Amino acid sequence: MHAIKAVPAFLIAMTLFCAATRVQAEDEHWSYSGHLGPAEWAEADSSFATCKLGKVQSPIDIRGAKVADLPAIRFDYKPSPLKVIDNGHTIQVNYAPGSSIEVGGTRYELVQFHFHKPSEEKIGGKAHAMVAHLVHKSADGKLAVVAVLLDKGGASSLIDTVWKNLPKEKEHERDVDAMVDATALLPGNKGYYTFEGSLTTPPCSEDVRWFVLKTPVRIAGSEIAAFGKHYAMNARPTQPLNGRAIEATR
Repeated sequence: MHAIKAVPAFLIAMTLFCAATRVQAEDEHWSYSGHLGPAEWAEADSSFATCKLGKVQSPIDIRGAKVADLPAIRFDYKPSPLKVIDNGHTIQVNYAPGSSIEVGGTRYELVQFHFHKPSEEKIGGKAHAMVAHLVHKSADGKLAVVAVLLDKGGASSLIDTVWKNLPKEKEHERDVDAMVDATALLPGNKGYYTFEGSLTTPPCSEDVRWFVLKTPVRIAGSEIAAFGKHYAMNARPTQPLNGRAIEATR
């Protein structure tokens, strides 16, 4: 009969550490439905507490907006090399420095844009087929998001280019020998709704200025369907207004 060798203490410790790390990684994951869906984001990780406790969360159902004399958004977008990533929650294009918006004297640099299906924002209770979120950051770190509602009934060469160059693996950025210009995502009429809000994904950080363009952009039904093959639904439910003011351009 062979003697049973004792397992070194450090091996036991390493096994427990690896198991704990796997559990922690699973706990930090979040999704759009089922376990760790939006209702459970705050429980997924302590840094996501704002998803539950925040008072100015996004997205919202835009109703009763007050018409006001608001400054125009001055768009200054330039072509950028296409750098696209499927981050496991959406398809995102990381944008080269040098493109921006200016609103009321504040300049915000375009950092990236990504997509949700259906639109996270609702207008009078109505969602659109998709939405593009163009994320900007000011010199002092403030975020501003321009939301462009997308509906079926046209075609977008920009979206077609992005879809055709998706990386084969998630969470790997693909650097493509192609250029994109975010200007192509914008409607002709750039009137907007605006309000204070948050990121619509964990950690749901607040102090984000939102500009939801009133006029939707038309894209092809096939382009909507192609995104749906990757993400059939990746929209957070609308959040309470909690007394927030919503303003709209004339």
